[in-house]
Formats: sequence, C-alpha cells, structure tokens
Amino acid sequence: MLDMGFEPQIRKIIEQIRPDRQVLMWSATWPKEVRALAEDFLIDYVQLNIGSLTLAANHNILQIVEVCQEHEKEYKLRRLLQEIGSEKENKTIIFVETKRKVDEITRCIRRDGWPAMSIHGDKNQVERDHVLQEFRSGRAPILVATDVAARGLDVEDVKYVINFDYPSSSEDYIHRIGRTGRSEQTGTAYAFFTPHNAKHATELVNVLTEANQSINPQLAEMASMARYGLPKSFGGGGSRLNRRGRGGEGRGRGG
Repeated sequence: MLDMGFEPQIRKIIEQIRPDRQVLMWSATWPKEVRALAEDFLIDYVQLNIGSLTLAANHNILQIVEVCQEHEKEYKLRRLLQEIGSEKENKTIIFVETKRKVDEITRCIRRDGWPAMSIHGDKNQVERDHVLQEFRSGRAPILVATDVAARGLDVEDVKYVINFDYPSSSEDYIHRIGRTGRSEQTGTAYAFFTPHNAKHATELVNVLTEANQSINPQLAEMASMARYGLPKSFGGGGSRLNRRGRGGEGRGRGG
C-alpha cells in the first residue's frame, strides 16, 4: 500500500491508534523507497526474510521482450493474441498504465472478436467481482488491467502476461509477471519496450540475466546507450512465431 501511494492514508490511521500498538508489515519485495517509509511506522522492529532481498523474477516464467515503437504496439498485440488464442490454455492478463487506455484496449480487443474484460480503479466492487468471476471461469480469458486494480489478484491458471505498457519500475514489472508461473507452474510474460522506456533498460537486463533469460540484442544495445546517456531509436522485432528455437532473439527459459 505504501508503494501504491497510500502513505497519507496510512499515516492518518496510525496517528489515531494508541502509541503502544503492534505493527506488522508484509511485502513481496522490499525496495529501499518502501523500506524508508515503513521505518517511520516501526519501532525496534524484527525483520524476517524468506529468500533473497535481491530483486528477482520467478525462474519458471519465460520472459520475452519486444523492442518496438509506440505506434507498433497495437499491431503486435493483435498478432500475439492470435498466437496465444491457438493454445489450449490461454488465460491472459494485459497490463496498461492508465484507466483510459484499459478501456480503449478492451474495446479494441472485443471488436476483434476476443472475449476480453477490464478492471481498473473506476470499477465498483460489484463490477470487479463480476469481471474476476468471468476471468476465473474462463468465459472471458483475457483481462485488461492497471497495476493498482490487479494488486492482490490471485488466479492460479494464468498462462500469459502481456506488458502492453512497460511499468514505471522493475519492482512493478516483477509483480506483474508474477501473475503467471504460480504454484510451480510455468508461464510466459511479454513486454513491449519502446525508446520511451530506455531508462529502465539496464534494470530489465539485470532482471532477465538473473532469471537466466536470453537478452534481446536491441534491449542490450539500448541499455548500453542509456548508461552513457545517448538517445537511440529502435525498430520492432520479430513475432513469437519467428523465434521458436531456444537461441531465438529475445527469449530463453529460466532455470
């Protein structure tokens, strides 16, 4: 909740609770920004960690990064949905950055004949419950969502995650792709990565490297250029159909 911008509300609640209160906090990741805020609410605390504190993605998730231009993303999404739709298990979450774009992308997908539904902060609880019921049942196997709306979402059989818009941090990227590959299952995560996202290239390369994924050469070049503060324009990469081999560009399976 701290990471999602609810710090003022949390502070207001804490101020109205007796000073000898017991405070417990849980987090899937523990970035320094959230840690600094949490320390304001904790006194002489004990910290328990399960696994490494290093930012890391689930190794059961195949990560594929498509480097492209902004205007290419809608076409790439259509191609990708056609490929995914041919699979027997195809439950998919598509992440975008804004509520407005959630609605736009959902309308676009539905016009193409795909049974998609959406969830974002403007949906009331009844609407949210209905959307999630349709998604869990498989009647609407495509869910378009914002980060905030999807926090806490737990659906076991999600096979694909598509980052239509790359998130604002690597922590959010790892949270997003973690919607698949649950309970020791495998999953696949796609990311459309544009020159606008170049400042995140180095962190993304680090995440991919740690998870034993192949690095898209265009992404590697973008990370290299970003380190020196040099702008670079990149074109789109090939589709998933052109990269079936293990050594294919932009993909690799985690160990």
